[in-house]
Amino acid sequence: MSAPELIRIVSRDSPMALAQVERVRSELAALRPHIRTEVVPVKTTGDKWMGDLAQVEGKGAFTKEVDAALLAGQADLAVHCVKDVPADRPLPAGTVFAAFLKRDDIRDALVHPTGLTLDELPEGTRVGTSSVRRIAQLAASHPHLNCVPMRGNANRRLDKLAAGDADALLLAASGLKRIGRTDVITEILPTEVMMPPIGAGILALQCRENDTDLIDTVSGLGHPDTHREATAERMFLHVLQGHCNSPIAGYAKAERNGELSLRACVFTPDGKTVLNAHEWAGPLDPATLGTSVAVALLRQGARTLIDSLAH
Repeated sequence: MSAPELIRIVSRDSPMALAQVERVRSELAALRPHIRTEVVPVKTTGDKWMGDLAQVEGKGAFTKEVDAALLAGQADLAVHCVKDVPADRPLPAGTVFAAFLKRDDIRDALVHPTGLTLDELPEGTRVGTSSVRRIAQLAASHPHLNCVPMRGNANRRLDKLAAGDADALLLAASGLKRIGRTDVITEILPTEVMMPPIGAGILALQCRENDTDLIDTVSGLGHPDTHREATAERMFLHVLQGHCNSPIAGYAKAERNGELSLRACVFTPDGKTVLNAHEWAGPLDPATLGTSVAVALLRQGARTLIDSLAH
């Protein structure tokens, strides 16, 4: 096996995406000091479009241009947030995930200018988020709050908050950490209050499947427990055929003793109906666990909930 001398890494050009690439570069430098890396930034449809994602292919809007650069040979390795990679269809033909990096915090964070917690927010507070998952859960737990649409990268959303477009924000805790803005976090919300999206806090490395030397080189960055969690979660979403407008949330957790569990929910957008499932893998492999939890929710009527939403 001959390790490549130069790895060209393609990524979205947002500050957070580029921070994620720097994490990959530093971990790769520690593992393989002789390999050089360079960054190939691309602007994606999802970054340019500020409207409803369902109108521009949903989540695929954040990955299409990155995939194209990889397949065209303009780059060798792509860095993705797993939560942004569609699971209702396979990865683009000719590509594979070579590694899942050790998982970051999966929780959401509340940002409020004067430091109020979620439970302290007064009636009518405008919470900036365009996530159907967050909107549904807030509607269920805090119906007195008003969600207002808020797209754009985290820095842009913080600017919009400062400009008065919203009174508070919900953002991923891991994302704020990646861009060095944990100073704005008022409260980290437990998963019981705000269940995360599938694939939260996981970075995946994607290669062309015939680049076996490169796959061997970067697979050393992979984290086994995170791989199991990602596999269970993505199979769950695949079986449910969830899309970007589906209020679906859930997370797998590998315990220290090796046990793997998956907890998941499907909501109606108004939060009035919540379907729950939670299973332990036992002897099941991660993909079978994901399938089993999806089937449990389908038995409760998840298909009708998902199909009733436009996408």
